[in-house]
Parts: sequence; C-alpha cells; structure tokens
Amino acid sequence: MSAAESLTPRVFIVRHGETEWAKLGRQTGKTDLSLTDFGVAQVRTTASHLVGANKLLEPAKLVRVYVSPRIRALQTLDGLLGKGEIERLKGKGMVVETEDVAEWDYGEYEGLTMHQIRERRREKGRDDERRVWNVWRDECEGGENKEQATQRLDRVIAAIRDIQRPCMRGEKPTDVLVVAHGVILRAFVMRWLGYPIEMPLNMMLAPGAVGVLSYKYNSVDEPAFHVGMALPVEGRSTYLVYPREGISSDSQGQSPLDSTKSRLNLAT
Repeated sequence: MSAAESLTPRVFIVRHGETEWAKLGRQTGKTDLSLTDFGVAQVRTTASHLVGANKLLEPAKLVRVYVSPRIRALQTLDGLLGKGEIERLKGKGMVVETEDVAEWDYGEYEGLTMHQIRERRREKGRDDERRVWNVWRDECEGGENKEQATQRLDRVIAAIRDIQRPCMRGEKPTDVLVVAHGVILRAFVMRWLGYPIEMPLNMMLAPGAVGVLSYKYNSVDEPAFHVGMALPVEGRSTYLVYPREGISSDSQGQSPLDSTKSRLNLAT
C-alpha cells in the first residue's frame, strides 16, 4: 500500500430538504414548493456536521456549484453554505443555476402519488400487474423521458470532467457541488458511472442527504462513488489514494475486493 496522499476531485450531490408534497409522496417536478420548517432544519443539521473547514465538504475547495432553479433547491443551497459563502462563489462566477439539474418533468403525473400513477396507467391499458410504471424506464405523459433526462445530465457531467481532468492528483482543489432533487440525482449517479439511467440499482437519497462521487486511482476515466467516506483528520489530506501498483494482490493479480468493486466502480 502506498503512503502517498492526494486529493482526488469530488462531486458532492445534495438533495433538497423536505417539502409538503415530499411528506405525502407526491411527485414534484416543476411545481415550485418551499421547504417545510423541518426541511430547513434538515439542511442546517447536515451543514453543521458536514460543511466547513476540515469537514467533509469544504466550501474553500469548491470551484463550481450547480443548483436547480426550484425554490426548494435554492433554499437548500442557502442553508448548506450560507449567503456569505454563496455570494463569494457567485462573485467568482462559480454558481450555475440550471434546468439541467432540475427535477424530472412528470408532465401529467405531477402531484400524483406512485399508486395513483400506476392506477391511472392500468386504466389506460399502459401497464398491468406484471409491468408497473418506473420513472427511469417509462415515459411520463406530457413530460420527460429517459433520453431527454440523460442528455441534460450528460452535459453537466461533461462540464465537470473538463474542470476536474487537469487536477486528478490534487494539483489544486476542484470539488464540485450539485444541489438538486431525489430522482434526478439518482439518475445523475447512474450517468456518472456510465450506466443507463434505467439500469436496476436501488438507491436511496433522503431529503437533506449528501452523496459523494469521485474517481478510482486518480483517473478521470474511472468515475466512481463512495459507499462510505471517512471524515477528514486535522492536519492531513482528506483521504488516501492508493495507486494500482501499491495494492496488495491475490493470485489473480487483483485485490481481494476488486472483482466485486469493479462491477459498480466503488471508490477505494
């Protein structure tokens, strides 16, 4: 194992806090709802534990922030970083408010629960007991389909890779923050890994939660996600990076977990 330490660029994905519709399980795309008081508290709690100098998300290391234009996402960004930090980043042109990370456009399904959508589709003969509606696989009547969602997410990911490519070994901080919504962020993870967004992979991202994406082996060509991540140790780099040649190998030349990790590109 190498003793070398380096900061690999990361992408933090943050889901907005709770809204009234989220509490009721209603699909919320373009409807512009504010956070509930509890949603505001969720974001503040996340910020107090995870955001700041020598914490998981260090605002000083951010070079770009992508945020959905919906009020609930903008409120979340405010609660996460604070207005002073956001103004600093805006002054450097680092904050991008874009529809490319807005929530899925549910069209005629907007405001309905999952049960109501599936009942409606069965009544129209679109689905039956053997096939139920899945937002990543099936169309939303009058709304967005998977190809359209993929296209806009890929634009953001390509821009992030261009920013981070020259700094794979910590030449300078190039962390990125994406503040958006539950469904589109889970689709973002799939596209980050290079998978179709409809590929079955059960993921959960609670309101106010933070996810971390990065790269294996300091390589922009090996995007990965952190299943878990240790908090920074004061006076040390955020986390270790182990080069390929430094990993102990089994008889097949792979580390004991490589065959499992490589299937989902889990970050080491």
